[in-house]
Amino acid sequence: MSNIVYRDYVQVPVERVGVLIGKGGSVKSEIEETYGVELEVESSTGRVCIKLLEHSNPANLLTVKNIIQAIGHGISPEKALKIFGEEDATLHVIDLKYVLGDSRNSLVRVKGRLIGEKGKARKLIEELTNTAISISDHTVAIAGKLENVEVARRAIEMLIAGRPHSVVWKYLYSMRRRLKRKGFILWEPRIEGLESTEGASEGEEGEEGG
Repeated sequence: MSNIVYRDYVQVPVERVGVLIGKGGSVKSEIEETYGVELEVESSTGRVCIKLLEHSNPANLLTVKNIIQAIGHGISPEKALKIFGEEDATLHVIDLKYVLGDSRNSLVRVKGRLIGEKGKARKLIEELTNTAISISDHTVAIAGKLENVEVARRAIEMLIAGRPHSVVWKYLYSMRRRLKRKGFILWEPRIEGLESTEGASEGEEGEEGG
């Protein structure tokens, strides 16, 4: 058995512990085997101990922490493992309480703008930036390549500030074209009705406005 050379700790919500462990321990095992670490998960508290072993690559520690935190914030294990399996991936978390204060009404209103009708707004930002976004009780977690996360973060901040959805979509399409030229974006969005959204005028709020 390998000796433990370093320990670090991550906290996840208790309700996400089962997702982090996975059916029959599948997710936990995949993280351990992929990154050469051992995970000790306290189911009752959500405290996760990451153990670096003698053969572990120390550079993997931050990656493992990001994967665990992303899962804790509501991003699926499949997406988290895929995103952080690539270089230059990052996780950014916006605390809406910090931005909006303690007003429950403001929190509900802003989350409605970010999620959109049937999740359309959140999904569109994900598609246009190739990121994974999870909106939980009072946080917004964005995971993806650094350049793409920055674009998604700016779009979300614009929506939080009350900018019309159509203005934000225009910004996203503009940035998407720029990132595509630089080689950061290699995909085409696959959202039904996307073409009509792209052509929305700046004066339109969009049906998912709040």
